[in-house]
Amino acid sequence: MKAYVDQEGCISCGLCIDVCPEVFSYNDDGVSQAIEDDIPKDCLERAEEARDGCPVSVIDLKE
Repeated sequence: MKAYVDQEGCISCGLCIDVCPEVFSYNDDGVSQAIEDDIPKDCLERAEEARDGCPVSVIDLKE
């Protein structure tokens, strides 16, 4: 499973990074981005929590 962030809609609140820093980080523009690799199995639950907690719903998790 991979994580995706709609960077145009991201408000840079940092919630996803706080919840799951193994998957999410800020890019050079100060907007959240996801790792390009698959989400590590031990991080999947926290990645889902980050998606569900995103205040602007710009995180998507897909197979």
